[in-house]
Parts: sequence; structure tokens; C-alpha cells
Amino acid sequence: MKKITLLIITMIVAAVPASAQLKFGIKAGMNVNSLKFDETFFDSDNRAGFNGGAMLEFTVPAIGIGLDASAMYVHRTTKYTTKEVKSEIGGDYIEIPVNLKWKVSIPAVNKIIRPYLTTGPSVAFLVSDKKINTLFKNSSYDVAWNFGFGVELFQHVQVGASYGLGLTNVVKMVDADGSYNSIDGKNKYWTVTAAYLF
Repeated sequence: MKKITLLIITMIVAAVPASAQLKFGIKAGMNVNSLKFDETFFDSDNRAGFNGGAMLEFTVPAIGIGLDASAMYVHRTTKYTTKEVKSEIGGDYIEIPVNLKWKVSIPAVNKIIRPYLTTGPSVAFLVSDKKINTLFKNSSYDVAWNFGFGVELFQHVQVGASYGLGLTNVVKMVDADGSYNSIDGKNKYWTVTAAYLF
């Protein structure tokens, strides 16, 4: 019995890589970003930014589930208002989202159009200057959780949208003594991208 079980497990493990698909692609798009502050003296407006980079997609065709990982250059800005000043907070990031992706199977049209859902974590590392102005500076990284959806066309083109729910504070505010302390300001953003998979 143990030998049969071991044989079945070995066959399944061997079959998954044989049927799995690994694709490489390029991706670009735009994002609409807003910082959400708990502080009552802040107000912020949505601002558009852009993104672009490369992606890898690993899918097990039989079940349509896999992973989607990207390395993206992202520019984000948010317009904010305090009692004293109106300005913009933003920066340039290298963002690495890793999503679980489920491609919904519709047998009659799978090769033409196939919807998908995604979710997973994202880490963005600041590559521009931390200092924004005399009041604020950016944190060196930003962590978020993404929820997305989209469609794959002709097995090569993907158009999708995702919502990033910020989990970390991304802005620090200067104190009277010149030191910086984190304030409760988290990124919330929509991202729309188009990708071509080779």
C-alpha cells in the first residue's frame, strides 16, 4: 500500500511541472493614488502616476491556478492640504507584487478570452529622494495587499485592474527638534495595466 501511495504521489509531482506553463512578459499602465490620513488637519486628493516593468506567470492549466510576479517601476503622487500649505507627496519605487492568480475556465472561448482574479502582497522600495519638503519625508518602503481582476486575450495579452490596500505608513513628519516620526498615512491606489506575454 505504501509503495502504491508513493508511486501515485511521484506521478502527480512529475505531472504538474510537465503541464505547468511559465511565461515571461512586459507590462505597463497607470495608477491613481491617494494617501489616507487619520489626522483631521490633512486632506488629500487622488493623483495619477504611471508604472512599467516585467512579469513572470506560472500557471497549472488543468486548474487555472498559478502565480504572477512582477518587478515594476512605479511613480506615485498625492496632493495634500494642511492648514498652512498645499503640496504633493510622492516618489519613485521599484515594486514587487506577487499574486495568486486564478484563470476562470470557459471551455468554448478559453483561447480567445479568459477572465482572471488575483490577490497577494506587494512590497515597494523607494528609489527617489526620501525628503519631500521641510515638513515631510517618505519612508524607504511600502507594503500593500492587492486585489485584482482582468481578462486574458488570445493567450498573450492581459488587461487588468487591481486595488492596493496600504498596510504601512509611508510618510514621516518633522518634529520641533528636527527628528521625523511616522504619521498614520497609508497608500491606497488603483492600478490599470496591459501586459504582453511571450
